[in-house]
Amino acid sequence: VPLFQAAGKKNSLDLVELTEAELKEQFVRGDGPGGQATNKTSNCVVLKHVPSGIVVKCHQTRSVEKNRKIAREILQEKVDLFYKGEDSDVFKEKKASEKKKQEKKRRAKENLERKKHFKEMLQLDRK
Repeated sequence: VPLFQAAGKKNSLDLVELTEAELKEQFVRGDGPGGQATNKTSNCVVLKHVPSGIVVKCHQTRSVEKNRKIAREILQEKVDLFYKGEDSDVFKEKKASEKKKQEKKRRAKENLERKKHFKEMLQLDRK
């Protein structure tokens, strides 16, 4: 067990394990902003999981090694979702964060209504 684990929750997820034999990796030129730095270097990683046919393209950093690591993490989550469906930890986590977001939105709306009501009451008191 590593002494220092990343702060993210991804370590606690029970994801489907990927083997290097199942993966096909390519390095291509990225796209988007960045000018010459982007157009001349092949640091974009295209990773394919052969059994499922899922393809992930990662060009988040200028480092090939970081992009490879990030691509594997993304692919692992997508493959897990592909095989487990609604039983996947990734799916459950997305649903939970959606629910939190909706709850936060609802509370903000209620708060706004309360403020509006309070201002109306102040206006009535002044008249």
